Amino acid sequence: MSDINTDVLIIGTGPAGSATAALLSTYGVDNIAINRYRWLANSPRAHITNQRTMEVLRDLGRDVEDEVYMFAAGQDLMGENIFCESLAGEEIGRMKAWGNHPLSKAEHQMSSPTKMNDLPQTFMEPLLFKTACERGTQARMSTEYISHVQDADGVTTTCLDRLSGKEFTIRSKYLIGADGGKSLVAEHAGLPFEGKMAVGGSMNIHFRADLSKYVAHRPSVLYWVMQPGADVGGIGMGLVRMVRPWNEWLIVWGYDINGPAPEVTPEFATEVARQLIGDPTMEIDLIAANTWTVNNYHATQVSAGRVYCMGDAIHRHPPSNGLGSNTSIQDAFNLAWKLSMVLKGQAGEGLLDSYNAERAPIAKQIVTRANQSIADTGPIFSALGMDEGVSPEQMQKNLEARSEGTDAASAQRDAIRKAIAYKKYEFDAHGVEMNQRYRSDAVAPDGQIEPDFQLDADLHYQPTTWPGARLPHVWLYRSDNGAETSTLDLTGHGKFTLLTGLGGEAWADAAKQVGDELGIEIVTQVIGPRQTYVDHSGDWARISEIEDNGALLVRPDHHVAWRATRLSAAPAEELGRVMRQILDR
Repeated sequence: MSDINTDVLIIGTGPAGSATAALLSTYGVDNIAINRYRWLANSPRAHITNQRTMEVLRDLGRDVEDEVYMFAAGQDLMGENIFCESLAGEEIGRMKAWGNHPLSKAEHQMSSPTKMNDLPQTFMEPLLFKTACERGTQARMSTEYISHVQDADGVTTTCLDRLSGKEFTIRSKYLIGADGGKSLVAEHAGLPFEGKMAVGGSMNIHFRADLSKYVAHRPSVLYWVMQPGADVGGIGMGLVRMVRPWNEWLIVWGYDINGPAPEVTPEFATEVARQLIGDPTMEIDLIAANTWTVNNYHATQVSAGRVYCMGDAIHRHPPSNGLGSNTSIQDAFNLAWKLSMVLKGQAGEGLLDSYNAERAPIAKQIVTRANQSIADTGPIFSALGMDEGVSPEQMQKNLEARSEGTDAASAQRDAIRKAIAYKKYEFDAHGVEMNQRYRSDAVAPDGQIEPDFQLDADLHYQPTTWPGARLPHVWLYRSDNGAETSTLDLTGHGKFTLLTGLGGEAWADAAKQVGDELGIEIVTQVIGPRQTYVDHSGDWARISEIEDNGALLVRPDHHVAWRATRLSAAPAEELGRVMRQILDR
């Protein structure tokens, strides 16, 4: 007999684990989250927070969303990516990033009610963890996962209390492995992986220093320093990342993975920081320094029986594109409502199979994209004459040649501009963040062909209500007070929603009937004149891709489950069929 019982046991309290716990507790599901350490995040690892993640946090509550904005560096401070010889040295070039180009900013504003921001993991993780605990999650720190055994009815997990040294067991109906890039849960569950670990070497140097005189006039999250033959060694390029403007920083300095990892002593770390800043006398308050490896590794199957893995446990990649914690939180948003409905008897266990079908392709996509972004830096090295095999002395000459008035220098400057501009695939890839379209049994096709992307699918979000896509955002207006309300705000919160218009009232009646039959609540909204929500701008009519009397069925995670272009002859029968398919009833 187990020492403790719960519905869901979550291993790990990082962005994935804490987000899952917060969502499950919000939905009223009993859960326990454990952490092998005595603390939460002790370094600001992840930081970019994209709009899709902010929509998840907005779904958790405006208090959660507002707290993010309170502590985050806003989108304007994320600014432009700067390429330079050092922070104090000559600038090589720059690009507007993270939605700050006027055209990109317009796309961001039209795509979501939320704003991209920069929130270090040392702020995000406590916020999610606090939300989970105050809503019902039982959390245990200094508690280490040892092993698990699953059977037909649940999972028995053996844990170690690291304070007493005693082992104990937790019995749960489902187990979630959110235990990071060295996940034991994924290993013990036998999840299959593709790719390779440790394809590159890096070190982190976390420090405090007032660098405002070098950066405040050109705000950025990332300052890329190109230093051929730097005295401190490395691969010739380093990154100075803003943690808090403008006095807390994280340097990422690469090393050759084919050689031994360097010993990052305080003296060495301080020397690297001063070298990249370009000020040999700068006072550095060193916080921490460590080495880590770049991975190119993803799970091809993200669940096994009653065990579900998420976050870095299933997608292990470099921080390029800022996709790590964002994808982790979105994994949680996908799984939590499904677990809730299954545990409450509102859905069959087959619904949980859709987690693997929907999120395994995303794991592959973002690992591939993040590693491709590293490769995309190659043309910058080439344009600067810093290719592998070139001596440091020649690299420096090639770097300086760009300031000459020759035809060759003109061609070099053109190549540099183009190479830097191409990095928009890493630093302004709005489509990568927003264009996810699910294909699984938890989506009911409507017989329409999937719409092609009219623009580059990595760079540009394309709204569509094609089943499987995220519900497009537009502003609607309350008829009683005129207040703006996003279409996304009408959906989510752990419930299915049916959206229709005037003439589609029969769909609303059908939703009530089907909901009563299945024992679930299907929220309905009739959008139109003299209704609660009005489409004054006409944006909803243009973007919904259905007639006024048609219907959109939206899942709790904002993805379109099914749509009917127009009112059918038997709406209750049709909606009932679709809901039973999706819920495995």
